[in-house]
Parts: sequence; C-alpha cells; structure tokens
Amino acid sequence: MLERIRGDLREVGDHAATVTVGDLDYEVLVPAGDAARLRLSVGQPIEFVLLHYLESQSNGAVFRPRLVGFTTEHDRAFFELLTSVKGIGYRKALRSLAMPIATVARAVADKDVDTLRALPEIGKRTAETIVLDLSEKVEAMLPGLAGPESGGGSEDAPEPTDGAGDAARDAITVLVQLGESRIVAAELVERARRADPSITEGDSLVAAALRLKEMVS
Repeated sequence: MLERIRGDLREVGDHAATVTVGDLDYEVLVPAGDAARLRLSVGQPIEFVLLHYLESQSNGAVFRPRLVGFTTEHDRAFFELLTSVKGIGYRKALRSLAMPIATVARAVADKDVDTLRALPEIGKRTAETIVLDLSEKVEAMLPGLAGPESGGGSEDAPEPTDGAGDAARDAITVLVQLGESRIVAAELVERARRADPSITEGDSLVAAALRLKEMVS
C-alpha cells in the first residue's frame, strides 16, 4: 500500500497533479477544490498523503492503478467516508469536492443539504443520503479537519497577525471581490508578503499577488 509521495510539483490540471520523484513522473488525482490552491505551488516540493486504488476499465476486463492525493490524513479519512455512500465512487467524489474538504465536512455535520446540493454531481437525493449516512460520523472528525494542520483549510483562512495584518486583510478582500476563493486569495497574499516583506500597503499587495498568479498560471 502506498501511503505518501514526496517530490516536486510539476503541473496541475483540473483533476490531477504531476509529481516528479527522481526520474519518474507520477499522476496524482486530486479533489477539484484543491486544484487552484495547488497551482500556486507548481515548481515547489510537495507531499501528498495517498489513497491507492484500482480503477475498472473495459467493463472490468482491465484494472488501472490510481493514486489520489490529499494534504492531510484527515482529508483522506473524510474522502474514504464519503465514498462509502452508495452511488459515490472515487471519481465522482473527486469531482464533487469543489469546495475545501473542511467546508464540505461542516455542511455534512450541520445537515446542510442546500450546500451539498451546490456541489457538482450531488443532487437533492444524494445530498440527503450523505447527511443521513454520515452526519454523526463526520461530527467527530471536524476538529481534525478544521485544525491548523489541515492544508485543505476552510473558507475562513487564517488572518495575518503582524503589523501588516490590516493591509493583508484588505488585499484578501479585494482579491475575493475579483473572483478568487478566500483560501487562494489568502495564500497569494501570504506568498507576496514573503517574497517582499517591505510591502505594507493593501493595493501594492494586491498587485504583487496578481503578478504571482500570472507567473504560476
């Protein structure tokens, strides 16, 4: 059983990332909601917690090995729980997780059927089944999913706490207004601040973050 992979993140598509380990390139399937965040790290070292499975092809005549990558073991555990619901296979689960896993998990625990219905390929009946089957189980998982080690994060991304915090918060707000998800906006701003700590104005941070996005897109 493959548990983890460490290497350089070479590229990220809508549903998969390519990780280079030595002379080998590995395709790692990723939840749809992680793709935008991962694109910010192309060219950098990466570590995925893995789920390894065999995908049936040609009506079961051929089985192809697949790797699914997660930021934490908590995210992987939630994914495995989600795929235990009837009618939700690995591929469907990957496509449906268009929001951060912590956000989806909170919706399940809160029995928020409307939020779940907003996910790709999750209709009303499937959302109700997910809530019925998983709400109590997911409730116990929330501390791990929402904790500081959770790379999947939530829409309430951590705010900067140093002297430039106000400028960073303003920059994140502007980027969200421009269409970025909050978690991607927060990561862009944080990377811009690390690249040039002298930037202290919100508008300058926005400009630097947008330049960063252009570089990795």
